[in-house]
Amino acid sequence: MVETRPPLRVLIAAPRGFCAGVDRAIQIVELALERFGAPVYVRHEIVHNRFVVDRLRELGAVFVDELDEVPDDRPVVFSAHGVPKSVPATASERGLSFVDATCPLVSKVHRQAERLIADGRHILFIGHGGHPEVIGTFGQVPEGGMTLVETVEDVARLDIADTDNLAFLTQTTLSVDDTAAIVEALKARFPSIRAPRSEDICYATSNRQAAVKAIAPECDRVLVIGAPNSSNSLRLAEVAERMGAPARLIERARDIDWDWLGSPSTVGISAGASAPELLVREVVDALRERFEVSEEQADHTPERMVFKLPRELVA
Repeated sequence: MVETRPPLRVLIAAPRGFCAGVDRAIQIVELALERFGAPVYVRHEIVHNRFVVDRLRELGAVFVDELDEVPDDRPVVFSAHGVPKSVPATASERGLSFVDATCPLVSKVHRQAERLIADGRHILFIGHGGHPEVIGTFGQVPEGGMTLVETVEDVARLDIADTDNLAFLTQTTLSVDDTAAIVEALKARFPSIRAPRSEDICYATSNRQAAVKAIAPECDRVLVIGAPNSSNSLRLAEVAERMGAPARLIERARDIDWDWLGSPSTVGISAGASAPELLVREVVDALRERFEVSEEQADHTPERMVFKLPRELVA
């Protein structure tokens, strides 16, 4: 007797997966390996995805926590999340050859921070403490020039002496809705606070959250592919939950909790900005082993953002 698999509609969010900044960062490591040969050292994970990091490691990348682990005669790449100014300064002092893979949208926030400090402003930075992007951004300005704000509750606790010279900036990978609530609280408490000229939360983060919002109401369960230390991936799972769809963050197909998944009629799938499409296909294939899958991709406007590569690697 042939076993009949239950039907399952798989609704795949779009856009999803790699963004332009992640694409660029991975290309930088690959090009550095071509230009300089292995090994090429990378300070911290180039992007927050174990699959990507392991593949680059197989090609000859060596991932380290600090510059003192890098030999004097080998190049080093700085991760897409950005680094404090002290890191390239130290590399230069040692005579190290380095390539900066910081996402241009993160670099834009760095430049804004420098301008605001030069203008005599104290910066309230909305972000998650300990995240590499936050550490890198704080490292762009003198100590004491920036205060971290993580929640709406933090706004009420702020003790600011000069409330007439405040500005705010944000981490690029935050929850759009949570950040809007914090910004509203900041503006209510500090009416003269200066806002960024344009949105700091990056286009890819906003687009992926909107895509999950669009599919979540139709889903019994949502699987988000991404690393547990990936801020933008964690936010996608939170967005689905808030829309009423139970969600789980998984790194790849082997992490699916089949008991939790149960017997849904519709499962949504999305992927964080550091997760390759290969892992999405792997999850769909795993579902096909247990269900009679009908696959649909949500309607979307394709992303066309492309960032230039560093001149030293393409010259």
